[in-house]
Amino acid sequence: MTTQSVTIRLPDPIYQQLKRRADRTRRSIEDELLEVVAAAVPVADELSGDLAEAISPLAALDDEALWSAARDRLPTNAAERLESLGQKRQREGLTEAEMQEAATLIRQYERVMLVRAHAAALLKQRGHDVSGLLTAA
Repeated sequence: MTTQSVTIRLPDPIYQQLKRRADRTRRSIEDELLEVVAAAVPVADELSGDLAEAISPLAALDDEALWSAARDRLPTNAAERLESLGQKRQREGLTEAEMQEAATLIRQYERVMLVRAHAAALLKQRGHDVSGLLTAA
């Protein structure tokens, strides 16, 4: 990937906040600033409409709602059905209807995981320790 250098002048309070964040995470200020800029650039432009729609309101949520989104799961019945279809596919193959059902469930799963990941990234940006989300997976 090609990179470009940019020089910007930051107000001292913003610089100090980035510096504290960099110190806390043992990273450079440049790395912290890059993370902030990357998060601000709408990834949604690269996603399909339904996935972009799923993550677009997250930035406006309060921390409690973000924690809830970051812990969300595919409903148990959908996860079990997806697993069952995967096993059947390996054993004997799927009918056309089952393949369509599996594709729909996979899309649901991708949506849940994207929302979880984006919510966790926003929480991390806000200074929260999200490492517990990895063990709760």
